[in-house]
Amino acid sequence: MASYFRLSKPLIMLWLTYIVVTHAESQPWSLLQAPKELTLKLIRDPVTLSLASTDYGHIVHDNPFAIFAPSSISDISDLIKFSNSLPIPFTIAPRGQAHSVHGQAMTSDGVVMNMTELNEFRNGAGIVVVSDDASAPYADVGGEQIWIDVLHATLERGLTPLSWTDYLFLSVGGTLSNAGISGQTFRFGPQISNVHELDVVTGKGDLVTCSAENNSELFYSVLGGLGQFGIITRARIALGPAPTRVKRLHLFYNDFSAFSGDQEHLISFNGRNETNAADYIEGFLMLNQSPLELSFYPESDRPRITSLVTQYGIIYIIELVKYYDNSSQEHVDEDVKLLVEGLKFVPTFMFEKDESYEEFLNRVHSDELILRSQGLWEVPHPWLNLFVPGSRISDFDEGVFKGIILKQNIKAGLAIIYPVNQTKWDDKMSAVTPDEEVFYVVSLLHATGFDQLEEFQAQNQQILQFCVDSGIGIKQYLPQNKTHNEWEKHFGPKWKIFNQRKAQFDPNRILSPGQGIFN
Repeated sequence: MASYFRLSKPLIMLWLTYIVVTHAESQPWSLLQAPKELTLKLIRDPVTLSLASTDYGHIVHDNPFAIFAPSSISDISDLIKFSNSLPIPFTIAPRGQAHSVHGQAMTSDGVVMNMTELNEFRNGAGIVVVSDDASAPYADVGGEQIWIDVLHATLERGLTPLSWTDYLFLSVGGTLSNAGISGQTFRFGPQISNVHELDVVTGKGDLVTCSAENNSELFYSVLGGLGQFGIITRARIALGPAPTRVKRLHLFYNDFSAFSGDQEHLISFNGRNETNAADYIEGFLMLNQSPLELSFYPESDRPRITSLVTQYGIIYIIELVKYYDNSSQEHVDEDVKLLVEGLKFVPTFMFEKDESYEEFLNRVHSDELILRSQGLWEVPHPWLNLFVPGSRISDFDEGVFKGIILKQNIKAGLAIIYPVNQTKWDDKMSAVTPDEEVFYVVSLLHATGFDQLEEFQAQNQQILQFCVDSGIGIKQYLPQNKTHNEWEKHFGPKWKIFNQRKAQFDPNRILSPGQGIFN
């Protein structure tokens, strides 16, 4: 026998309101009543929507309601203002190269803003290099531009940005929304420390030019702000003289304390004009896992490298780079010799390459082309990127590198580790770091099949839990926090101002919902 129950009228109204509101939130049909000049730029075909439903990580999948293809900066402003005018605004996710790994450039049932469309609007003027006697050289760069194109444009004038990421096929707006780090960070700071000025469309739809002197609150908010306060449409990037070639060294260590001690020694010469300083310092692990990546090394040396890795199980490698040009070529070898003097690497295990400056900066792209040809690029990337306090890096080595990664013998992929100086970061910006003068970038850059994804995710969680249990005050870079409490803990003392800035610049919480901070 069927059973029946009666709802009171107030309860029915509450239930209907819930259905209407949640449906409106999940399907922003009102977007289709937008002005014609906006709706004509909406794309809703299934193939395009599917492409925007994932990112480089291939872990998170969120279907947007539509893709928006702006043909001008005012289109971006108009769409944001239209969303704000609705009783229930729809969310907007700016998307450049979508190299995020955990859905940060996505929105569920909102609108993905395809920033790459602005290339057509720029008509080839997305990068303007200025070098005159009146001011220090700089480049005005569209937020949708990618760094490899910035490099090419500046090299034509004998100039270069000072700070980079290891992969150059990323958008300028994307890296500046995080920080932008690489082996130059110890010397010049992250990319966000090398920006003079920004044009930003805020979460209210206002186009604002900002700098450290003008509209500074917005300027500091957006840099490292995870896309929460505005969309970067132009950045003025500091430039310096470009070298032509590099000496690139790999130094092998079987002792972690010697490895980290030498890295910290090398970054202690961190003045911008220190002629005896390295220009790039990173490090990585070589684990006893077959096959070893030995393409950098002479074929005749590969057997003894394999033997060393087999003997110790884990080898630490410092990657040290010194730039030079025609004027410094005759003494670059002496400079390198002075840099490595007294370092405690394993004797005879120092290897060197001489490359062009562009070859070195764009080295990851060569690997990308190989992986794409093998069908190994568009696979899950359960990356874990951490900032680890320098005072606890030895504990991290024992507990994570040896105690988890080496012990579990899961194919590690690329594991990068290198120190940076906090003095090169501006604490007024939104990016967060450990509260120590020296902290380490640790990047576990896994690539795996879908059948092993959960295994890597479980290992990442184990690493994070180890840091919690051991009291290691890490900060996640490209964070993947989920709960409100986790985000508060991530930002720490900055949470209050971060929250206030959100209310000031994006009060309806429209922008970058994929970060999961406010929604």
